[in-house]
Order: sequence, then structure tokens, then C-alpha cells
Amino acid sequence: MKREPWHAVAAELVEVAAGRAAADLVIRGGRWVNVLTREVVPGIDIAVRRGRIACIVEDAGYCTGDRTRVIEAEGRFLAPGLTDGHLHVESSMCTITEYVRAVLPHGTTAIFADPHEIANVFGLDGVRMMTAEAAAMPINVFVQMPSCVPSAPGLETPGARVTPQDVQEAMTWPGIVGLGEMMNVPGVIAGDAQMHAEIAATMRAGKTVGGHYASPELGRPFHAYLAGGPADDHENTREVDAVERARRGMRPMLRLGSAWYDVAAQITAITERGLDPRQFILCTDDAHAGTLVAEGHVDRVIRHAVGLGLDPLIALQMATINTAAHFGVDRDLGCLAPGRYADVVLAESLEDFAAGLVIAGGEVAAEEGRLLLDLPPWPHEDRYRRSVRVPRPLAARDFAVDAGERDGPVAVNVIGVIENHAATRRLTATLQASGGRVRPDPARDVLPLALVERHHGTGRVVNGFVQGFGFDAACGVATTVAHDSHHLLVTGTCAEHMAQAANALVRAGGGVVVVREGRVIALVELPIGGLMSDEPAEVVARKSARVMEALRECGCALNNGYMQLSLLALVVIPELRISDLGLVDVARFAHVPVIP
Repeated sequence: MKREPWHAVAAELVEVAAGRAAADLVIRGGRWVNVLTREVVPGIDIAVRRGRIACIVEDAGYCTGDRTRVIEAEGRFLAPGLTDGHLHVESSMCTITEYVRAVLPHGTTAIFADPHEIANVFGLDGVRMMTAEAAAMPINVFVQMPSCVPSAPGLETPGARVTPQDVQEAMTWPGIVGLGEMMNVPGVIAGDAQMHAEIAATMRAGKTVGGHYASPELGRPFHAYLAGGPADDHENTREVDAVERARRGMRPMLRLGSAWYDVAAQITAITERGLDPRQFILCTDDAHAGTLVAEGHVDRVIRHAVGLGLDPLIALQMATINTAAHFGVDRDLGCLAPGRYADVVLAESLEDFAAGLVIAGGEVAAEEGRLLLDLPPWPHEDRYRRSVRVPRPLAARDFAVDAGERDGPVAVNVIGVIENHAATRRLTATLQASGGRVRPDPARDVLPLALVERHHGTGRVVNGFVQGFGFDAACGVATTVAHDSHHLLVTGTCAEHMAQAANALVRAGGGVVVVREGRVIALVELPIGGLMSDEPAEVVARKSARVMEALRECGCALNNGYMQLSLLALVVIPELRISDLGLVDVARFAHVPVIP
């Protein structure tokens, strides 16, 4: 759906507002949720022409003609279309098209997507692929150019790399709204030339630099990072994080994803400390298809925040105008006002916000959870489906930590999962070494963990240990969604099942699989970059739901075991991670051995 710039239709909007021409659409008799003034104004009509709002008045009868479509609001709330200020479409396991199919019925009419997952596989070409698809959507899909590919140079090997020249080129593309999350915190602080060149290219283009400061340290490193230019951050997890960012001009993005529950700890900065809420934004970051289809998108975050005591009008500001203003697009969206896109959500309640009718760009797009628009098929080439390159079948012997000549008890480093959080713990455990390898201990939940390099066909396997999944059945779980470099990540209770799971994914071209007692019991095929499916979102949701059920059948009681697994290779969030080059101590940004 083509959205016209304001200047191209301003003359027609004037004609409608002045009563000299008829509106294309009139929404009549609603309660106007004004996020600019934080008030609800009853008895309001909204007149629309060419996809933009011409006027908001008490009675739009004077600009209603024979061909004007009239929607009776019947006293329902008229809220701006919802926006998600930070997300990764790939985390849904869907294409942009299918993501939009899932979120538009929930009232989302604008998203700000950082496709650094696909960039880690295909580089600038992958970003170009996503941007082209975004342009064909009926909602505003803004794209941030990924900044850190790899996210931590020297600590991991991605499938492709992003250079300052790539960033400079992307800043000239329509639809690119800024630079994606700047995860290379040490690089920014240390004055890394490439990181600062990317930030400079973004700033010269007048666009927004995304942040990613995951450390709890709020001293000199924090101040140095802010001075480098990042303008927002979604990695804050404590009230003090939100407060200190907001005070210094960095917008805290409070996230509620499928596995990250970071709103409750920070919302008190507004509800209890009384900080100005216009500095804060709500977002999802990572939400899989099952969450989007069954629970919602930004509407889910709003309900969650309101349930924590936040004023519903403030919650709506944080999910609309705050986001739009942050990215400099508030003259087009984020509020219901003359000239803005006619992105309107009709809802029965603000306290229990749910989209009844969704209008996107002046078109009725969804009603009562059902999409009413036709979306185009995924438009790209089959070459994007060939990205999992493992040169040989994997065997149980590939998944063992070498003990050398050690025999008997041995201390090892272990990655500790923290439920509902992206961070991990650096743990230690004493295991038994025999026959040249260190034996895992499933009875104490110390499981083998391995990462298989899958971009360049090296066949390299790095092994370690993880604690927190709680598997109590013979099983193996593997995924090619392994942030950020997206190699093949696998864990389980025994090497045989790990090998079976890994080989199943290679045959599928990527995805997520659960093997239990020698049998594949759940599989989501993700052939596009090993990250996405072009099947309908509902199908992906059903398959991913089966993965969650399968994990529980294997004994995993985590809220979202799949999402926790997918982050074990994220070498930019403390404390301990695994990469294709070894274990990574994120606090020191250095490799550490499995056996200290």
C-alpha cells in the first residue's frame, strides 16, 4: 500500500477540512485518545482523505459525501495505531509479510525493525532483501541498518560482515530510519574507528543511533558510551538503569518479549518516582510467532504495563507518540492529528486494551482479530534458502569436551540460564573426566552444549556446558536461531541425541528441532537464512507451540526454553556465552577455557 507524503496531499486535506470536498472515510462518534495532551475527548469524528487525517471535529457531516465510507464508532475509543520501537522480525521465525499478518490485527501499524539477524547471515544483501519486502507492507515498516556484524569482532565469526561503507550506503535508502543497536560497547568506549564511523554516517544522515548497553556498570564506561551517540536502550533491566538513561537523554525502551520481562522492574521510575513518561518507550525486542498470534504484540505490552499500575494514557503514549518522536517521524504517525496517517485503532477499553477495528492508512485492515487485507507473497529468490553449510554428518563423538590426560574430578565453566532474562551466569561445576572426555551430569542439570559453525563450511564444533534447562528425558534440542551469528546451537542429555537433532536441522535447511528418545517430536523448518519461514504466521505459531510442548515433555520447565537456548551464543550480554571460537567471558570480552 503506497503512503503519500503529507505535502503531496495537503491541498486535498485542506479542501476536506474546509468543507469544499468530501472525505474518503469518516469515523463517527468516538472518544478521541489524544496522546499529545494525554486526554480523552468524547463525541469526535475523524475525516480521512488519501490515507491521511483531514480534520478531527465534533461533527464531520459537512465533509461527508455520497461516496464517503462512514464507520460508526459508537462511543469506542479512537487510539493511534500502535508502534513497536525495537524488534527483530527474524525472532518471530516469520518473514516481514507474515509478521505483519500477525501483528496488524492487534493494532500495530508501525514497527522499527533491526534485521541484524539476517545481516549476520547475508550481510548488506540481507538488509536489502528485508527493506524491499518492508516497502510493500500496508503498515509502516521502518528498518534500522544493523551496526555490529559481527557483534563482537574477534569473539565470533558471522556469515557476513557490515562495514562503515555499507552503513553509509544504507542511510540513502528509503525506509532506513537509523542505525541498529550498537552492541559493540567496548568498541565505542575504546574509540574503535569502524564503530565511530558507522555512528558518524548515521548522524550525518540525521537519523537515530540505536543503543545496547547491557552492563550493570553505570560509571565511566556508561558515560563514555552515551557520549558516543546511542540514543536509546532496551537492555536496561533495573529501575536505576531506566532512571540514569532517561536523565541523560537516552530513551529507555522497556521490553516485554516472549522471554524477556523487563517492564515491571523499571516502570516504577514513572509510577513511583514520577519521572516524565515522554522519555520512555515500550517495545517487544524478541517475540516469536506463538506469542504474537496467541497473546498479542504491542497491545500485550500495554496491558502488562497497565496491570503494573501505569496510567493507560501514559502506556499509550509510550507505545505511540514517544516512539514516533524518538525516530523523528511524528509528523506522520504516533498520534491522531491533522495531516498524520489515518492509523486508528477502535477499542472498547483502555484498561484492557484490545483492538476491535484497525484502520491502516485510511483502509480498514482488521476487525476482531481477523486480517481483512491481502498481503503479497514472499518476493525473494531461492538463494536465500541455502545458508546452512555443514560439510559432513555430525556424530556423537563431535559433542564432547576434551579432558586431555585428566582422569577423575575436574572443574569446568558452565553457562547458567536465568529464566525470563537475556543475561546468563558464569557458573562452575565439578564433573568427572574419563576416557579422554569430561562427562556431563544430567542428574545435576549440567548438560552438554555445542555450537557448530554453519556459514563457511568449516565443520568446526565448540563444546561446553550449560545449566538451567532441567531435561529429565533422553533428548537433543538444536536451533540455527542462535543470536547473533546464528550458527547451529545444540544441547541435550546425551551426545547421540544432540547429533540426531543437529543433522535433522542440516537436512531441513535450518530451524528448531526437538529429539526425544531417538525420535523427532517437534520441528520448525526455517529455510530462509536458517532464521525464517514463509509459511503463514499461524502455521509457524502452531509448530513453535509444539516445540514448547516438546521441551516440557523433555522436562524443561522454563517459561520459554527455546528463546533461552537461542541466546546462549549472544556474546555481547553478560556473563558467559559460547561462540564458534570458544567460550566468551562477556565482562572481559575475552575467551575463556571450558576447563580453567
